Amino acid sequence: MKKVLPIGRDSFRDVRTGRKENYYVDKTLMIKEFLDYNNVVSLITRPRRFGKTLNMTMLRDFFDIEQDSVDIFAGLNIMETEYADQINTRPVIFLTLKNCSGSNIGEMCIALAKAIRNDYLKYNGIFSKKIDKDDDDYFAFYKTYEMLKEVCEEQTIDEAGVLQKIYKVDRTLLKSSLSELIKSVCAFYNKKPLLLIDEYDQPLIKAHEMGYREEFSKNVYAPFLGNALKGNDYLEQALLTGIQRIAKESIFSEVNNFVVYTVLDNDYATYFGLETDETRELLEYYDLELNEEVTSYYDGYSIADADVYNPWSIISYAHKKRLQSYWVNTSTNGLIKEAIPKANEGFHIDFERLILDKEVRVASNLETSFVELATPQTLWGLLISAGYLTVTKVYRSGATRVRIPNEEVKKEFREIVSAYTRVQVNQLEDLFNALFDQEMEEFLRLYQALVYNYVSYHDVKDGEKSNSKYLENSYHMLFLGMSISVSGLYEITSNLEAGHGRGDIMMKSLQPDLRPHIVVELKEGENVEKLKQVALDQIFAKKYYVKLEGRVLCIGLAHSMKECELVYQEIMVNEFGEIV
Repeated sequence: MKKVLPIGRDSFRDVRTGRKENYYVDKTLMIKEFLDYNNVVSLITRPRRFGKTLNMTMLRDFFDIEQDSVDIFAGLNIMETEYADQINTRPVIFLTLKNCSGSNIGEMCIALAKAIRNDYLKYNGIFSKKIDKDDDDYFAFYKTYEMLKEVCEEQTIDEAGVLQKIYKVDRTLLKSSLSELIKSVCAFYNKKPLLLIDEYDQPLIKAHEMGYREEFSKNVYAPFLGNALKGNDYLEQALLTGIQRIAKESIFSEVNNFVVYTVLDNDYATYFGLETDETRELLEYYDLELNEEVTSYYDGYSIADADVYNPWSIISYAHKKRLQSYWVNTSTNGLIKEAIPKANEGFHIDFERLILDKEVRVASNLETSFVELATPQTLWGLLISAGYLTVTKVYRSGATRVRIPNEEVKKEFREIVSAYTRVQVNQLEDLFNALFDQEMEEFLRLYQALVYNYVSYHDVKDGEKSNSKYLENSYHMLFLGMSISVSGLYEITSNLEAGHGRGDIMMKSLQPDLRPHIVVELKEGENVEKLKQVALDQIFAKKYYVKLEGRVLCIGLAHSMKECELVYQEIMVNEFGEIV
């Protein structure tokens, strides 16, 4: 019997003590690194589904003084180090915020209260057996525990006479709840505890999406974390994980020895994600091969100098044995879909090059989060930190060269572009099938419908957006965004120098015997009948087809707001770039 893949298991103890033996890639030397650095407060930023929660529970289970963890760490690397004797020697407070959400600040406060309640329940069970509840040293703990126990549930009758439950929480107590817990735990054990907070930025991301981030951060969350982390004499060490560093919210201001480890840092680089040898060993164990196809789907992530694979995708592939997209970054996908349409023209130019499989040099900011400062630099930083882009080079200026890591993430980009253009995947399949079959009337009908919805959504009406150049670029982005759906069939380029100029869109068929090459020129103006012919004539006059060989479908597309027309001509081009 082979070991079981730990799909859906993010608790270290569960992985190591399941009913059946689970496959585990040993990352326990992260504990040694954590102890070697000995930072007071550390933050590690990594994409979702890269093993953050598993590693945080590993740290919890190793240090927790209330556990007996020798068996679950037996045979693992950390037990061969000088730190083996530190197992189960520290009190630990473990807080996971990855499920904290709420449509308003009240609901978010309830979610936060429920998250910390788990540790209050744990320590109440310990304290209540050994200390008097009237002890002054623990009065604040028990007062907060009573508040959290039922999360202050109240009942009321609405106007229709229906009994409604209303959940409330005392925000003053909530703000001090974490610092009071640390103080009480320290007093009980006479040892400063270790604080572990998993996905600390999730509440702020959700609050941002719902429009109350500033109020929540200032009035609740900054005091909640700040009181615990800033100059707390009762805290030994704290380790937080998340996607991005939250800098401006005053959460970490004045925290001594606060250190951030991003995807650009070598520290902790190999502990989140699977290295190539680890991936190969795992796949071979399940009778699979680490070949070029698997690599193209799931490799391509660079954490500083380490080349890593997405662990969630690899174990999912090993389980289902099908190459498909398994990585769904739901926590930041909505934020990114909202942000990209609002970005400036410079961002869109670079974004366009990325979706055409290019590497792009961008000014990125990983020191401040996009939710607190919405700029192109922090948006690039979010895309990097969230795993949508990987960094191939860091320049002295601080700029980064980035690319889309693999085919799996490219699918996520298609979803982002689909949200931006308001075009669904099934619509694109029908559209391009009509194009490949040269059913041009059907193609125009489908394209016209997409243009109508696209222009309606973006509601081009102010003076700046009513000029011809802006609209032409807008239609260009629409067609290019649609083209990414067939990037596995075509090599797509935009504004690439060819012949005597730069054509708008060139689609080089990767199987020219099955599908023609396609050259598209776009125009915008009032007289679409005239402009469509102008666009087609430009293709021939500038010889945009010279780098292609075989069948080439040349299309002139003209737009006037929601109206569009096309004219096309198929030609044969020889190896010398000449029409035959």
